[in-house]
Amino acid sequence: MWQLKTYDRLRLHLPKHLCQLPLMSFPSTFPSYPTKHQFLSYLNAYALHFHINPCFGKTVVSAEFDHTIGHWRVKTETQEEYVSKWVIVATGENAEEVVPQVEGMDDFAGPILHTSSYKSGAMFSGNKVLVVGCGNSGMEVCLDLCEHNALPSLVVRDSVHILPQQMFGRSTFGVTMGLMKWLPISLVDKFLLVMSHIMLGDTARFGLQRPKLGPLQLKNLCGKTPVLDVGTLAHIKSRRIKVCRGIKRLTRNAVEFVDGKIENFDAIILATGYKSNVPFWLKGSDMFCEKDGFPRKAFPNGWKGENGVYAVGFTKRGLLGTSIDAIRIAQDIAHSSNKQSSLPLHPSPPTF
Repeated sequence: MWQLKTYDRLRLHLPKHLCQLPLMSFPSTFPSYPTKHQFLSYLNAYALHFHINPCFGKTVVSAEFDHTIGHWRVKTETQEEYVSKWVIVATGENAEEVVPQVEGMDDFAGPILHTSSYKSGAMFSGNKVLVVGCGNSGMEVCLDLCEHNALPSLVVRDSVHILPQQMFGRSTFGVTMGLMKWLPISLVDKFLLVMSHIMLGDTARFGLQRPKLGPLQLKNLCGKTPVLDVGTLAHIKSRRIKVCRGIKRLTRNAVEFVDGKIENFDAIILATGYKSNVPFWLKGSDMFCEKDGFPRKAFPNGWKGENGVYAVGFTKRGLLGTSIDAIRIAQDIAHSSNKQSSLPLHPSPPTF
């Protein structure tokens, strides 16, 4: 994902010490918020150091438990088969692009691309570009377009929480985690909203209404992540980035919005997020919901299914939730493996 489906200016939105993998820190020479290329170099160094050899370019088409041998059979589109006692579903929340269907999309003359295909605003210099979606990606793409002298507008259909990236010289996330050790989530939410109002002002004045629930309560309930402002809001305040309502339909060169306004655009970028693809390939298991591809059991109980299948990265709690799942899975497999080693040995199933 980071290698092929991210834009050039992307940086980690959280400080590096909150994003590092187990047993190996980021280099001390890296900035607090590493760039895309620095993060990729860290991943490569990590794999090399721990002798991890991923099988790239292998698209899984099915994973199904074979009751006759008590193992999972995982098949790829090139007809390869892997047989294993355990399967960890780690394709995550962002496996497949969400592309909304809008009336007139086939008629629009300019390019329409998802942020997974967007690299830089350089190719849009001087163009009027409509960015659909006001999450972290949509906000940052708008900023990138501004920096490359494009003319971006931002579609904001729903309410959104925007928080400063840092407070008191520390990351907002770090401050939040510290406060949550001592205060209930409702009080931490109130603190975040007061500080955001002081530091960012009233975002509603610029078409960015806040939800009624606080940012942490909303994250826990719906998995909706607040936006950490990296400079976009200043351009919205100066009107360099225009805020628009939802789209009603597209024509050859223009967009009609739900409030009746019509405006011409040269290109449209869909910052409409991603979804899980687990229901398409995991067979014969009821661990995941077919509708959204997430574990049926809510956090913190969705990490383990039946017959040795596990899930990591589906908590809607970012890297912290992923870490919690990973530790539990590793401990559970180790415990299961130790129990197996105390039993009489049987021939191992073939692995292809």
